[in-house]
Amino acid sequence: MTLTRRTFLQQTGAGLALAGTAATRAWSATETTLGAARITSLSDGHLTLPPEFIFGPMPQAELAPVLDAHQIGTGPLTPDCNVTLLQDGERVVLFDTGSGPGFQDTAGKLTEALDQIGVAPEDITHVVFTHGHPDHLWGVLDDFEDPLFPAAEHMMGRIEWDYWLNPATVDDIGNARATMAVGAKRRLEALQDAITLFDDEQEILPGIAAHATHGHTPGHMSFEIRSGTDSLMVVGDAIGNHHVAFARPDWPSGSDQDRPTAAATRTQLLDQLATDRMRLIGYHLPQGGLGHVERDGQGYRFMPLDS
Repeated sequence: MTLTRRTFLQQTGAGLALAGTAATRAWSATETTLGAARITSLSDGHLTLPPEFIFGPMPQAELAPVLDAHQIGTGPLTPDCNVTLLQDGERVVLFDTGSGPGFQDTAGKLTEALDQIGVAPEDITHVVFTHGHPDHLWGVLDDFEDPLFPAAEHMMGRIEWDYWLNPATVDDIGNARATMAVGAKRRLEALQDAITLFDDEQEILPGIAAHATHGHTPGHMSFEIRSGTDSLMVVGDAIGNHHVAFARPDWPSGSDQDRPTAAATRTQLLDQLATDRMRLIGYHLPQGGLGHVERDGQGYRFMPLDS
């Protein structure tokens, strides 16, 4: 696997640069290869989150030095949103669809990033979802509430699909996430005629295997893309940031729906990635999310491919 290039998009006011301070969206795509496949991390923009959304349930005294080490201040968190695209012969596979126009103004930029690399929504052959949170799912419909990728087969893990389609979820998920449940159900209902469901450890497409990484949501999935002895893991939000999630993966994160399960999943996944020296793309990791995991004392650190 070789890192090849980063595509830049200069658009004033569209979002945040990688440094986290400028008012210009600084990149649209970071590209690498895996065998004959081209894998591109596409920018959907970034989110703006209050720190307590992630850090609230963590031990605050122990948290401070971790944040200091990563130069994380007290202001809002602005994580990147990285949508993975695989192009391999006739297949054009999109992992997640970004936020679309209805979530946050700083996100929903996927179609612009696709345009920068010459891919139209009609070119997408498969859409594969890691989970049903807004910044991963809501971009699946266009401004007219029609599927944005009309030629694509849409694919989701069976447990995740059943969870968001369950009418009881909106009442059980809690007030803070109720709008997520309503939005997910509405969008998935629009896809019912184009959806394929799959299970853990299933090869969903040639060279692409699904792995259960539950906890962030009940049915969250990651995807191993393999070519010969080389592989890359699309981890979605199973590893949600480049700082605390790596340094202290056992700590509960406020972004996870089932915090103990998510922490156990994160710890196991980081150990696997570090042991196998497998590349990953993380949805909210910096520099396109492309990199690998290194052990760092009792924790880990994220090493971008182009660092």
